[in-house]
Amino acid sequence: MRNGRYMRILAIGGVAAALLLLLVAPSVVADDDPPKLAGETAMKSETQDGIDEEQAATAKPRFEIYGHAMTDAGYRSGQIDPDWFDVMRPTKLPAYEGEFGADGNTYFSVRQTRFGTKAWFPTKLGEIYTIFEFELFGVGDDAGQTTFRLRHAYGELGQFGAGQTWSPFMDIDVFPNSLEYWGPSGMVFFRNIQIRWMPIKGDTRLTVALERPGASGDQGNYDDNIALDDVSPRFPLPDLSAEYRHAFDWGYLEVAGMLRYIEWEDNGTDEYDLSGDTIGWGINLSSNINLGKSNTLRLQVVYGEAIENYMNDSTVDIGIEPNPGNPTAPIKGVGLPILGVVAFLDHSWSNEWTTSIGY
Repeated sequence: MRNGRYMRILAIGGVAAALLLLLVAPSVVADDDPPKLAGETAMKSETQDGIDEEQAATAKPRFEIYGHAMTDAGYRSGQIDPDWFDVMRPTKLPAYEGEFGADGNTYFSVRQTRFGTKAWFPTKLGEIYTIFEFELFGVGDDAGQTTFRLRHAYGELGQFGAGQTWSPFMDIDVFPNSLEYWGPSGMVFFRNIQIRWMPIKGDTRLTVALERPGASGDQGNYDDNIALDDVSPRFPLPDLSAEYRHAFDWGYLEVAGMLRYIEWEDNGTDEYDLSGDTIGWGINLSSNINLGKSNTLRLQVVYGEAIENYMNDSTVDIGIEPNPGNPTAPIKGVGLPILGVVAFLDHSWSNEWTTSIGY
């Protein structure tokens, strides 16, 4: 029975990917002069597809080092979990008065400091592109500390890529130019380990990926998020994600999807059996709209179930609800629904000064 369920899930994933390809492939038009997109396009491919042997023999490897040293300082009038003293995360705010001590704290932080390298290596099959990047913003077991945190460890050749980078389910260009480092809580934001296929690359692009399942949004141990004794998670299948972005002269429109399967098993020896499973899914619509040369409108709406760990301010994917009338399973696990909305306007006063306002 379990194998049959797996096959049904794989079939659903295959059908979803095929439908996406059928819907978007006929609309792809190559632009002679593609527009520059608004926002911080963090993972534009800089590879050269299908260069011939002569080009590969004469091309030279390239290497780039980049980064920044950054200090944040501020005053918090209220209180927050001390491990998250220098950002604003609603899930880390106090649940009751005085949970984290007295109100009013001054803070300084260099955890936002970043370092990275990029490299390009020509081969007969095309140019290999790699990126390695880290910052000092500790999460998981290192939350609250100034310690190594991997951002990108990724490489691609032609239409294929592998490693840790932005999930295709998210759109980094929705991130506003804000002083607050963590960013909007309602935004899909997750760097994940994946294997991806990119049949269309550039400003207009199509990406399909198999992603690592089950990790918490803070890259900690998923077991820490399970409050029921003797219940353990199981992730027999990778997450399936896909994105399609179409570029216009005024910006772009993007649609992304997520399909995943989550199990939990009751390993106890009592009379209860709390085992179960669910299919998680999500649809993410996003856009950047250029309103003249000085204004960029950044928009996103995401809806789904059991996809919380892909959100910027992530909670758990599975909740419990009463299951009356079942003596062996008095409660059951359910995929939590989620709606995330982001709308920001970035205004550039000059090359040095900007203002961001939004929801």
